[in-house]
Amino acid sequence: MADTTTRTLKLLALLQAHRLWAAADLAARLDTTERTVRRDVERLRDLGYPVESVRGAGGGYQLAPGGSMPPLVVDEEEAVAIVTALRSAASGPAAGLAEASVRALAKVTQVLPPKLRRRADALRAMSVTVGDGDEAPAVDAEALTTAALACRDATELTFHYAPAARAQSAPGRRRVEPLRLVPVGRRWYLLAYDLDRHDWRTFRLDRLRDARPEKRRFNPRTVPGGDAAAYVRNSLRAGREQHAVVVLIHADAELVRQRIGRHAEVADHPDGALVTMQIDDARWIGVAVGSLDADYEFVDVPSEVLHELRGRNAREARALYLAGS
Repeated sequence: MADTTTRTLKLLALLQAHRLWAAADLAARLDTTERTVRRDVERLRDLGYPVESVRGAGGGYQLAPGGSMPPLVVDEEEAVAIVTALRSAASGPAAGLAEASVRALAKVTQVLPPKLRRRADALRAMSVTVGDGDEAPAVDAEALTTAALACRDATELTFHYAPAARAQSAPGRRRVEPLRLVPVGRRWYLLAYDLDRHDWRTFRLDRLRDARPEKRRFNPRTVPGGDAAAYVRNSLRAGREQHAVVVLIHADAELVRQRIGRHAEVADHPDGALVTMQIDDARWIGVAVGSLDADYEFVDVPSEVLHELRGRNAREARALYLAGS
């Protein structure tokens, strides 16, 4: 059995990584008894960590908002800076960074004291972001973190949703069992089982408002096919919300996967990498391919996308010509 200090630190890490732990589960994870778990919880409380006890069936222990952020110790200004930076990164297009930022933001805000949360909200409200007009639709950081925690804890989630006009579905309150958050292109999607429609649904996060976790917990269902990311991409393709574009990029396939693999399907090719993108905006092609600094050619591109690209390139060529004259 681990010594008291090591075991208490492990208990603290477990409480941080999960919303609610049953005493029996904690005892099993720590290789100890429930009685010892109760004593270790009291030690954490004596150290100032707000560990709450939830009584009754399905009860246990959870770390309440207002605690420090172990094992890091930061002051108030640093805490506000961390939350602000994570919110910006969570809504950004960088492959891999946005998803990791959502996970980190969910953990930090779970234990952030109310006073610091208000400061971070005020800073966001009074800040102005200067962009280039190509940003993805704004996603509320609170919706992202709420959905992320609900997915992690297998907790029923309700929210107001405004579907696309072509979906022929009325706006309204939705009640779901959330499974995964999936970034595709420059957007975030929530894959969830809709409890009122008795089927899987894909929700765009920028159309989701007033997300609230409910008390009911559930055993996560298995998505058809077993791959959440593939299911979301296929559902977008079936809904004709996006266009499929195939590009042959003359660069190392592994490098291409590292750069844009999170947002596209990348296959090895004798001349480089064969990339299949699902897009709803032709500008995303330039963003994705331009980040690779490599020659490329279109293998398959819809006529409407090709027309838009040609128009854009013609305007850029004209501007460059005039700049040099």
